[in-house]
Amino acid sequence: METTIKTQTLRERAIPIVGACIGIFIFYTSFFGTFETLIQRSLFVALIVILGVMLHPLGHGAKWRPLGLFVDLLIVLAVLTGVGYILVNFETIMNDLPFAEQIDVWIGGLALIGILELSRRCASPVFPILVSIALAYAYFGEYISGAMGHRGFDMYYLTEVIYLSDRGMWGMLVNIASTTLASFILFGSFLLHTGAGQTFLDMSSRISGSSVGGAAKIATIASGLFGSISGSSVANVATTGNFTIPLMKRLKYPSAFSGAVEAMASTGGQLAPPIMGTAAFVMAELVGVNYWAIITIAFIPAVLLYFGIFNTVHLISKKSDFGKVDDSELPDWRESLVWHRITPIVCAFGGIILGVINGYSINMTACLGIIGNVGAFIICSLLQKAPLGSIVEKLKAALIDGGKGVVVVGILLVAAQVFVAMVNLTGVGVTITNIILDFANGDVLMIAILMAVVCLIAGMGLPTSAAYVLVSAVFAPALIQQGFAPVTVHLFVLYYAALSVITPPVCISVFVAAAISQDPWHKVAGYTLRLGGTAYLLPLLFLFNPGLLLEGSMSSIIMIVVFTVLQVMALSSLMAAYPVTSHKYSWLFWLIPAAAMFSPLLWVKAAAAATVIMMVYVSNQNLSKNQGLTPSH
Repeated sequence: METTIKTQTLRERAIPIVGACIGIFIFYTSFFGTFETLIQRSLFVALIVILGVMLHPLGHGAKWRPLGLFVDLLIVLAVLTGVGYILVNFETIMNDLPFAEQIDVWIGGLALIGILELSRRCASPVFPILVSIALAYAYFGEYISGAMGHRGFDMYYLTEVIYLSDRGMWGMLVNIASTTLASFILFGSFLLHTGAGQTFLDMSSRISGSSVGGAAKIATIASGLFGSISGSSVANVATTGNFTIPLMKRLKYPSAFSGAVEAMASTGGQLAPPIMGTAAFVMAELVGVNYWAIITIAFIPAVLLYFGIFNTVHLISKKSDFGKVDDSELPDWRESLVWHRITPIVCAFGGIILGVINGYSINMTACLGIIGNVGAFIICSLLQKAPLGSIVEKLKAALIDGGKGVVVVGILLVAAQVFVAMVNLTGVGVTITNIILDFANGDVLMIAILMAVVCLIAGMGLPTSAAYVLVSAVFAPALIQQGFAPVTVHLFVLYYAALSVITPPVCISVFVAAAISQDPWHKVAGYTLRLGGTAYLLPLLFLFNPGLLLEGSMSSIIMIVVFTVLQVMALSSLMAAYPVTSHKYSWLFWLIPAAAMFSPLLWVKAAAAATVIMMVYVSNQNLSKNQGLTPSH
């Protein structure tokens, strides 16, 4: 027993040390430049595996923990041996493309098993199972008949691809994780720890707290702001939800509704620039498009997404007469926007803007943001006479949490890269594309719907970035072959991969929100699907209306944006069951213009838009005359 306590204490003490080492590694390589390709990626993998084992120990708290500790040590030993071998032989591997030998198969195989086991602990068993199926498919391909069969690859060739090249465990996705993605996660950590988190919450409270359904709107805005920099819907729910959900419940909002608002708004953060759940960096690499171009075209869809959420929340709150937040509970504007709180945030984004203007790399740009943020924070804190120890502690916590923040997504992207390598090696992506095209018989809408369903299923239980990589590798070519721009298709896939975290039955964000709101998860899920109803249709809208992604003339872009705003209003009113007249089921009338606006005919869209405007006016007039109306839920 004493040995167990001592081991746990040692682990707990080592976690911040290793976390800080990863943070320093990220900052150093962002500012001074990365190491040689294989050195950069393998060192990063070694660091995140060590910390991953510490953060997710096998059998923690169980009687069989000693066995779990032994397995943890084996994983670390296997991965460190694999990394050491790469570090010693990286020049040979990159220059001579060596053939794999028996020792390479064992070292690479054991390292991969360690990565897959950690991915199971970090996400769910689904992820390593999918990667294992891809590996088995590559090995046993010659025994599969029909269109899915292929010539098969022996263990030695698979080792050369997975371990002794930059296509597998040390591939492109790992490069993104160790550079651009990691630098922005570190940037977000410093931003939140130097006061941006509380400032975002205070600003959200002041903007919307005094309106109808104010507490729910606070959750919507704050979670959107948090999500735009943190990149994790579950982390958003856990962070802002511990404040917003109890606030909503205290004002007599239904518990399930309170949890759903937080879950949906936090999920939207995965799709909000600049970080977009860290998937923006992965997408930029996969599509071959500049990162800044990705976040530019994603801006209008993100605004429409949050407009739909906000409007649904507003209408449900108005219909149900949910209360406002009392002025005594709202922070003062002067305190929220006081100079020493705002300056670090302004300087952080000033550093980002400076990097963009000067054409620096993405990770260098993030580094300048960190420097601006930290420098301003230190100066402002000293001018406010804050204790030096307090300043150091906050910066240390930011560095450690930044290091911790890359572990899960880093490990999953290592495993995802192996999956992508197998897809490319076997050509299964092309095969599945042909099968889908034959099944849909050229029906583009059917292909899009099939892809949406697959994304929602494949993404269940997985972080957004990992789900996006898996689905885009296999299914994106089917839509691209129909003439859609690759960046449009990949954004389409990303939206449904993100929405999988609120889609039953495996809806992780909903589970966390339900735990905080103390309501059955299925009730929270029901409200979440209503609040996110427009989000599920939005990818189809921008897929068939590229003006929403800033394609086309200015006049055509403005016209389609106006039409889509009105369509989102109709859809959110439908999801809110907002009555048009005093009749109990009059809310169903919203379905008519919402559906009509999917028409490709301009005059139909215009007529539907005019109908929405008229219905909004009539419904508001009706509700003001019938304050006693019992809402339909």
